[in-house]
Amino acid sequence: MKNEKNTDSGDTKKQDGGSTEGQWESIENSGGVEIRNGRESIHCLSIIGQIEGHYLLGDGQKATKYEHIIPLLVSIEESDETDGLLIVLNTMGGDVEAGLALAEMIASMKKPTVSLVLGGGHSIGVPLATSARRSFIVPSATMTIHPVRITGLVVGVPQTFHYFNEMQKRIIKFICDHSKADPDRVRELMMRPDEIATDVGSIIDGDEAVRYGIIDQIGGLSDAMDALREMIREARERTH
Repeated sequence: MKNEKNTDSGDTKKQDGGSTEGQWESIENSGGVEIRNGRESIHCLSIIGQIEGHYLLGDGQKATKYEHIIPLLVSIEESDETDGLLIVLNTMGGDVEAGLALAEMIASMKKPTVSLVLGGGHSIGVPLATSARRSFIVPSATMTIHPVRITGLVVGVPQTFHYFNEMQKRIIKFICDHSKADPDRVRELMMRPDEIATDVGSIIDGDEAVRYGIIDQIGGLSDAMDALREMIREARERTH
């Protein structure tokens, strides 16, 4: 009997360790982890570094791979075990089309979603922050709003500049459709010539992001979690 007890204890320890290893593997592969307790199950997704799109970034650069995040968002939306999604952002931006695609997917989810900007939510990170139903930003975080940039071969023809202009319109429309921001104000912030050295645009802090209506509220992790739990509770009440 004593040997059987020791064997059971060892099996339990192995299972617990396997669960922990599974969580670490999930974090390493997708930057996300499922958090379960007696009340709800929340998926925490981190968008860190640059958003990698059609081209691989160089070695040593932190990257969020959109081809990993897209199927993950689908699985979260369709999962009966996941009650809500918390998106934690500390990103310098990245591939515009990939970032906007992720933002559109998050915005179209039926599951409760909350975003939290820590450190920075720059460039295409701004639409990502506004894509959730509720958005929070810590006071020390910043957001950079600037025109669309491109690297590599640029053809100096009217079509190129038309493409840039249309892409900027789509980004501004998305931000304003999913926040309280005014389009003219966002455009003005995007085109300021005196805020950023050697560049055009604006760097705003957490208080300014809320004042301009881009982000809903100043707050940290506990505030974001409380808001998400409230949304989950309301969603459950509607279905019962």
